[in-house]
Amino acid sequence: MKEEIQALEDNGTWTTEDLPSRKKTIGYKWIYKIKYNSDGSIERHKARLVIHGNRQVEGINYNETFVHTTKMVIVRTFLAIAAAKNFQLHQMDVRNVFLHGDLEE
Repeated sequence: MKEEIQALEDNGTWTTEDLPSRKKTIGYKWIYKIKYNSDGSIERHKARLVIHGNRQVEGINYNETFVHTTKMVIVRTFLAIAAAKNFQLHQMDVRNVFLHGDLEE
C-alpha cells in the first residue's frame, strides 16, 4: 500500500483539496492481489487504490474519466496474429501504469 501511495504522489496523480461544505466524498477501497511466478510461487503482494466511480455524478464530481482497459477481443486478435506470424511474445507486469510518461488526453 505504501508503494502504491508513493507512486500516485510521485506521478502527481492527485491533488489534495478541501471538501466544500455539505458535500460528501466519493469513497474508495483497496484491492489486494497476489502476483505469482510461472512456477506458482508468490512473486509479490499487490495493492491498488480504486475510487467508487459508480457514485460519481456527471457535472458534480467529475469532468472526464479514463481507464486503462482493453476488450478481450483485441487481446485475442493480437495473440492470433502473433501466432499466425510465429512472433515471439513476452509478458510483463508494469507496477505503475503512469511509469512511461504523462497523459495529455
